[in-house]
Amino acid sequence: MSKIGIKDIASQSGVSSATVSRTLRSPELVSEDTRKRVLEAIKATGYKPNRFGASLRTQKSGNVVVVMPDITNQVNAGIIRAIESEAHKAGYCVLLGDTQNQEEREQHYADMVTSGQADGILIFTPNLPFSLKTDKPISEQLPPLVNSCEEIANDDIYKVVIDNKAGARTAVQHLLDLGHTCIAAVMGPKDTPSTLDRLAGYKQALTEANIEINRNLIIRGDYRTESGIEAMEKLLRLRHRPTAVFCFSDDMAIGAMNTLREYDYRIPQDISVIGFDDISYSKLMYPKLTTIRQPLEDIGRNCMRVLLEQLRGNKPAQKITELPFELVVRQSTGPVPR
Repeated sequence: MSKIGIKDIASQSGVSSATVSRTLRSPELVSEDTRKRVLEAIKATGYKPNRFGASLRTQKSGNVVVVMPDITNQVNAGIIRAIESEAHKAGYCVLLGDTQNQEEREQHYADMVTSGQADGILIFTPNLPFSLKTDKPISEQLPPLVNSCEEIANDDIYKVVIDNKAGARTAVQHLLDLGHTCIAAVMGPKDTPSTLDRLAGYKQALTEANIEINRNLIIRGDYRTESGIEAMEKLLRLRHRPTAVFCFSDDMAIGAMNTLREYDYRIPQDISVIGFDDISYSKLMYPKLTTIRQPLEDIGRNCMRVLLEQLRGNKPAQKITELPFELVVRQSTGPVPR
């Protein structure tokens, strides 16, 4: 039996060989009807595209790298799923890098792009793992790149963001509206951009309400459930305990709620709890968690779409894509105890 080739697929699907190649290389550029006919012909014939040969001809790997600090985190999992979906539709494979907050790992995954093993990179950490020269514009030295979640301090990089400061201010304002004035904060990892922005929003809301910032009510966390447990235990040992707690992540809020239940505190009758993210577990908690919703799938989709624009040789319309957050009020917050 002779080997099936692109010409055979073109003949069976009634399109040109160039259209078959375009469908395989950039399916999003082909009409849905044409794409369906080509894919049906490929399935019927058992044709296997030679990705390695194609990469040699085009000097493209067909891969993109995603650099994440922790792929087990529920926030990151939602983003990754959307990235994978958009990449697949465009004919790209996703190489997932779990850096565990180690800069040498970030450098390793960045090297995959500079060495040609991947065509572009999505970075969800605040570090730019590329060696840059000071005498040349940064935009001329970087590969196709998009940054999100933890912002890199550089205005020349394409970013997909939410307003963390405004989101935190909204969370605290919700508690203020319920009558709370003794509001604790459980922060994220030290000195990360998201932590600093959410802390700024927390302080802004209290200052605008003429409430003095109490350092004893600000507890260091790391976005993990365990740190929420530990932070809540510290807060309960205070002489003047808070009536409400704003956790900078839902995972920490879930940990804090578990501690409160363990010590027989009622939520929200004794202490209100609000989180940030709106991960899937938030609405499965008892009581259900009030939180600030990040549009996780939209973040992933927009990151991949902005990267694809660069991979096609286009200049995205804007450097920063800002997506909306939303206050989701459930049962874990209530009026201040009398």
